[in-house]
Amino acid sequence: MAGTLIVPVVDEGLGNSAYLVDLADGRALAIDAPRDLRAVRATAARHGLTVAFAADTHLHADFLSGAPQLAADDGAQILASASGRRAFTHTRLADGDEVDLGGLRLRAWATPGHTAEHLAYLLLDGQQPLGVFTGGSLLVGAAARTDLSGPEQTGPLARSQYASVHRLLTLPDVTPVYPTHGAGSFCSAPPGADRTTTIGREKAANPLLAAVDEDTFVAALLAWPGSFPGYFLRLPEQNRRGPAVVAGAPALAPLTAGQVRALQHDGGHVIDVRPARDYAAGHVPGSLAIPLRDAFATWLGWLADPAAPLAIVAGPGQDLEEVAWQALKIGYENLAGTLAGGMPAWQAGGLPTAVTRVLAPAQADPATVIDVRQASEYAGGHLPGARNIELGALRGQAAAVRGRPVVTMCGHGERAATAASVLERAGHTAVAIMTGGPPDWAEATGRSLDVA
Repeated sequence: MAGTLIVPVVDEGLGNSAYLVDLADGRALAIDAPRDLRAVRATAARHGLTVAFAADTHLHADFLSGAPQLAADDGAQILASASGRRAFTHTRLADGDEVDLGGLRLRAWATPGHTAEHLAYLLLDGQQPLGVFTGGSLLVGAAARTDLSGPEQTGPLARSQYASVHRLLTLPDVTPVYPTHGAGSFCSAPPGADRTTTIGREKAANPLLAAVDEDTFVAALLAWPGSFPGYFLRLPEQNRRGPAVVAGAPALAPLTAGQVRALQHDGGHVIDVRPARDYAAGHVPGSLAIPLRDAFATWLGWLADPAAPLAIVAGPGQDLEEVAWQALKIGYENLAGTLAGGMPAWQAGGLPTAVTRVLAPAQADPATVIDVRQASEYAGGHLPGARNIELGALRGQAAAVRGRPVVTMCGHGERAATAASVLERAGHTAVAIMTGGPPDWAEATGRSLDVA
């Protein structure tokens, strides 16, 4: 079936791609669809398709699967690894099993490594491979991390990843490769715009494939991954049990200022999703600033207690449905509601309001700067004397910087605002946010950045 339409559906915030395969009869196969199905459904509708099959390559750590929702809403047949022991109805596939898609066939290949039960899927027209969906095995210029199942499994899974990658390399060089994880994913993919590739291109350009033997491959693979959000350790089991089906579009109930204050007093979290400058100009004391953008879910999952009720503080015109879906796709179900009327309502109630200083790049003393970007970003260029504490680790190290002025900095200002809120929640009172990032500071001061 030459010319089969395969459409990527990219989640820029998580750095992942789902895929829709047009089966040429009004039906579609969805690969690694997330619980937030809005983009998948819009893409399917645009092409006149209904999802009939929903396949997962592995028990995802970074998002909840949308396969159970597709089964409930559309009657989709769920396809997944038999060894994943999923606790809901699905077609259990082992190595070499095939599913008739109505002309095309889908063949499961066991490709353990990123996870122990990982499958890749070959899309076949007769014996011709039209593409391979590699999940977290072979990526563009990389292979996914193997340290999400505990330290005792990291090394053995890295060796399994070596075997799986080299199995995939037996496919013809022209075979298109459709990974799930791409640039921006904490499951590990290097920077780059390309989200799909070919077997031949990876043979020629993937640095991991230059390894002369298994030991060299494993050493290179284990040297790559940086930190990852703690929720990655929870979601595989939630995906194994099966995410709850969501009935309709999620809505956030309106809360009075008094209700928000009571929720916070009882251990709930106030999440301020406004832009960084709006947060800095006045916010609920003790709130956690996570500006609403593509990466909102990542930082919510990294920093907020999943069991605590969440009250959202938003600005005029912000999309509360987007907030709710981003929370739900990573398993944050306890959404208490949103502060009705926003900060003006809080202030009108005579409740205390906190303010955080904002500094232009030229105003920041590098000796006071905490750079909260990832270690790899910091190594690429940072202010001389600035200290690197990744945002995800800042709460655990907040006591080490207490008692002296601190300026938080990232690449643009969003993570810096989040960092300032983390420090303020830990009791710091002399915190400021620097706008912009290292290039802005260098331009404003005429000074050079340090590298590595």
